[in-house]
Amino acid sequence: MTTSPFDLTSRGRRRPRLVRYGHRTPLALICLLSVLGQAGCISVSLLGVGADAPLEQSVVSGIDGPKLLLLEIDGLISGSEAEAAFLDLGTTSMVARVREVLDEAREDQEIRGVLLRIDSPGGTATASDQIYAEIERFKNERKVPVVAQLLGTAASGGYYVAMSADMVQAHRTTVVGSIGVIFTSVNFAGLMDKLGIEDQTVMAGEYKDIGSPFRPLTSEERTQLQSIVDDLHTRFREVVERGRPGLSPEEVVRLANGSIYSAPQALENGLVDRVGSLNDAVDELARRVGASQVRVVAYQRPGVARRNIYMRSYVSSRNGGYAAAIGSGSLASASRDALGSAAVSGLRGLLERPGFHYLWWPGLASP
Repeated sequence: MTTSPFDLTSRGRRRPRLVRYGHRTPLALICLLSVLGQAGCISVSLLGVGADAPLEQSVVSGIDGPKLLLLEIDGLISGSEAEAAFLDLGTTSMVARVREVLDEAREDQEIRGVLLRIDSPGGTATASDQIYAEIERFKNERKVPVVAQLLGTAASGGYYVAMSADMVQAHRTTVVGSIGVIFTSVNFAGLMDKLGIEDQTVMAGEYKDIGSPFRPLTSEERTQLQSIVDDLHTRFREVVERGRPGLSPEEVVRLANGSIYSAPQALENGLVDRVGSLNDAVDELARRVGASQVRVVAYQRPGVARRNIYMRSYVSSRNGGYAAAIGSGSLASASRDALGSAAVSGLRGLLERPGFHYLWWPGLASP
């Protein structure tokens, strides 16, 4: 009897397959792609792989017991979709991916808790707030505990999302904080004068080109932008006050000046509950659900290997979607190049459009 790769639910949705190892790309195909890569840059689309493919559920830790959902917030937080690249591995934004994973988890009554794994410098204010709201909604609907494990960086929007958790734990080397808002703008007027370039923008509305790089800000425009930044900062502090009830509003104001903190400093200031490892976070969730053994499960697209709780379910690209690239050379070296440029290209993608960000990026703000 042939087994379907997915089942239909009562609502007609495709159920994810439960697999131990998601990566099943034939060796011959890998070799072929590697050879083709020698000739230059290529783009290949495979049927059944990409943003439209059904999610697969993999067990990434444990054998028996109730399920804990591993939810990743990894890289720049954005609601924008990435351009598809090698293997057409999808265009799902981080916000859409989080919602999709939580929707799948809603249908699995064995899910008893959420392990929120965060390694992010933040991103747009709206995307950070959307993800925070989605996790809050899931937690309240399912009445399950959420434990946030902060890894390399949990700054600005990354920390904002962590406030949805019942307990926040930092790794001993985590950078935490940067509770603030930034609007980035540059002024090319002086350079344009030297080059003999004149701005000929036509507009209706006195403030229509506010923040234009072709002229300095007026005092009125700066006041307008500052008022928006201040309102978003107020919202950030409110989220921190709700997520860290042990801190007084005055303490939150003191800590929310954009400073970053080491894990011990964050613990001392009450921004996290304790310092520990990802395995410690799993143990804490097991204790909260009252189980001696648990299984940690993750969702990913078909063809993405998931063998432990540290592996990503995607490769971050320009806007936080799924992408990889092959250029001249081997498949392995091309993948390393794609990963190496992901952070810079991701930031460029965020700054291609004006916006307000819960983002820590050293050197982004002028002194």
